[in-house]
Amino acid sequence: MTCKHLNRLEKDLIRKKVKVRFRGQAWGRDCREWVYFDCFFSDLEETIRRFDMDGEIIKIHTHLGTHDGQEHGLVCSKCNDGIMGYHPNSTKQKGDTAITYT
Repeated sequence: MTCKHLNRLEKDLIRKKVKVRFRGQAWGRDCREWVYFDCFFSDLEETIRRFDMDGEIIKIHTHLGTHDGQEHGLVCSKCNDGIMGYHPNSTKQKGDTAITYT
């Protein structure tokens, strides 16, 4: 499970049966527990507010790599945990299993 700062969001995604695509150290030792979900996050600022997350340590993370993946989600700068979905500009095709999480 992710840290206490992201845990409520992770539990909500699991409760809503959003598929986990990957869990573990995504980018090396500077990452603790990163969970990649089969979804697009539509409004992460609202997600931070809705889950009453600390905006000083919870940061929006966006990466649009050409060779090393595309992701968009939240990272806890205190615990090095992350919850990621697909990047909004991802090449993921419509009709796949990904949902939009609001």
